[in-house]
Amino acid sequence: MDIKKQFAQKLMDIKAIKLQPNEPFTWASGWKSPIYTDNRKTLGHPSLRSFVKLELCHVIQENFPEADAVAGVATGAIAQGALVAEELGLPYCYVRPKPKDHGMGNQVEGEIKKGSKVIVVEDLISTGGSSLKAVAALREYGVEIIGMVASFTYGFPVAEEAFREAGVKLITLSDYNAVVEQAAETGYIKEEEKAVLAEWRKDPSVWGV
Repeated sequence: MDIKKQFAQKLMDIKAIKLQPNEPFTWASGWKSPIYTDNRKTLGHPSLRSFVKLELCHVIQENFPEADAVAGVATGAIAQGALVAEELGLPYCYVRPKPKDHGMGNQVEGEIKKGSKVIVVEDLISTGGSSLKAVAALREYGVEIIGMVASFTYGFPVAEEAFREAGVKLITLSDYNAVVEQAAETGYIKEEEKAVLAEWRKDPSVWGV
């Protein structure tokens, strides 16, 4: 089993990912969705927490060996980013969605040197909007973004286009296709439900409306 399907299975095992094509969830955006994802559940499972940390480190070492600092995206990737930075022995910071409205007014918390070559750690990529806002904040802070690693992506076309436009290379441990394939192979979903799941990803904003 490749790493994408292996991780997908691990996420489904702890119910960090749930698939319900016939009983869709409602996201905060109002979108109807046949999938629910909460990768932060991995933090409660020591062996899986370590698995994610080490696999993210492997991705970074193989694809971004020049990285000399790590940044996590709040809130979901703060902990995992810190674990990755600790394993790699690199400086670490995390990025708030917006600057604080008190104290120093920081958006970037922690301390990394200006001009650092930064790898950004994220937990989940949907449209890519919040992730790329963090990238913009880091660039304004004065560092070079060499790429982003994440646990999971839905693979929405709008996100892929946004990352291309921002000039950010994204590599994830697993993705929507791997989850659907693994779910079908293990009988978690029926083969005919794959078509429903594929249709949703084409345009989730109108699916189920």
